[in-house]
Amino acid sequence: MRLEDAAPKPGSKRRRRRIGRGISAGQGASGGFGMRGQKSRSGRPTRPGFEGGQMPLYRRIPKLKSFPLVNRTRYTIVNLKNLADLPANTQVSLASLLEAGILTTSKEGRLKILADGELSVALHVTADAFTAQARTKIEAVGGTCVLTSEVLDASEPSAVV
Repeated sequence: MRLEDAAPKPGSKRRRRRIGRGISAGQGASGGFGMRGQKSRSGRPTRPGFEGGQMPLYRRIPKLKSFPLVNRTRYTIVNLKNLADLPANTQVSLASLLEAGILTTSKEGRLKILADGELSVALHVTADAFTAQARTKIEAVGGTCVLTSEVLDASEPSAVV
């Protein structure tokens, strides 16, 4: 048996209701839609989202506060507990973390270091952002924190006039 072979039992099909075709059709006059009102008129249903003339929800929403930022800066985040196993005086950057297998992918190519966990070795960390606690924990064990923007500024030759 195939899907195209399936058919309803004989006599189980019903005729389509012919609305508003006169009294003898069974749904004449108002056609089951009542006497008056918006829902009884021709071209009947209102469009989706219509609220009877009230300002619809889809037009009210953008005026509300606390909507997310459109072009939010996305970071690949790494906690200090992930860096704890690295050897002392290691240069830590987004590329080195991808090489070491600590990260598998990077979102948007920006690295942010968070303070969850403890460090016992000094690391030289280059990232786009640090939390205040992460910075103090890294520097407390003798490591250094360098922002990527500072590295880029230092590498550009200064303009001589």
